[in-house]
Amino acid sequence: MNTRREFIKTLSLITGGVVLAPGMEAFAAKKSWFDISLAQWSLHRTLRKGDLDNLDFPAFAKNQFDIRAVEYVNQFFKDKAKDLTYLKELKKRAKDNGVKNVLIMVDGEGQLGDEDKARRATAVENHYKWVDAAKYLGCHAIRVNAAGKGEAEEVKKRVVESMVTLSDYAKKAKINVIIENHGGMSSHGDWLADLLRQVNHKNAGSLPDFGNFYEYDRYQGVTDLMPYAKGVSAKTHDFDANGLEKNIDYAKMLDIVKAAGYRGYVGIEYEGKNLPEIEGIKLTKALLEKYR
Repeated sequence: MNTRREFIKTLSLITGGVVLAPGMEAFAAKKSWFDISLAQWSLHRTLRKGDLDNLDFPAFAKNQFDIRAVEYVNQFFKDKAKDLTYLKELKKRAKDNGVKNVLIMVDGEGQLGDEDKARRATAVENHYKWVDAAKYLGCHAIRVNAAGKGEAEEVKKRVVESMVTLSDYAKKAKINVIIENHGGMSSHGDWLADLLRQVNHKNAGSLPDFGNFYEYDRYQGVTDLMPYAKGVSAKTHDFDANGLEKNIDYAKMLDIVKAAGYRGYVGIEYEGKNLPEIEGIKLTKALLEKYR
């Protein structure tokens, strides 16, 4: 820009939602340090009631929220990981709507920290099909859980072993394997960060979730996990009259994310019960945009 006045005027146009002149779109894009995606779990009640089909999720994200990147949950197409006809249609619908498939959150495939070696090996193998599905859909990652019973260090040792094997498999497909702080020991940031340090694979990382810390300071937890982050989950539950999350200081949280040098997708994951899911998603998007 030629002058400070023109620069400020341009910023006001961007933040005011005015259509930019040709050539200015690139300028606006450069001002955003993260992209917004929509985690499918935000609509889990809608999906479970049958009011939304998994195949329609990409179009719904774009048309309802103007969000053009999505994060799937395998629960909503559990038996389709190897169904190429289904995956082809899902991929087509995303492409037709200009929507990027970001990742698949994988649950219910066994514990990567299981005490039983055979069950643990089966759990690892059960994740392979989701690596393949993620590759086909054009995702960059699958999200897994670091779960298991026993002493913290023993569980960590088992999950490290499983993650090394799974990451080796996923590396061939150029897919990342990322762990979310998702209850149990994984919700202790220091424990999970050390686990990933021991895995020491470039395609193994974290998915810090703002809300999934229960006995551990959430801001410290995100700080612990950001060095390994290959995604970020913006959890929300309740909002005040000003549209701020009641229990999470988003300004502080996003400062932590930005300070870590993160420049990827931040996924909306509305999990509240006091608002309709659509409204909760819109409020979360507005909150992210406020600080972006």
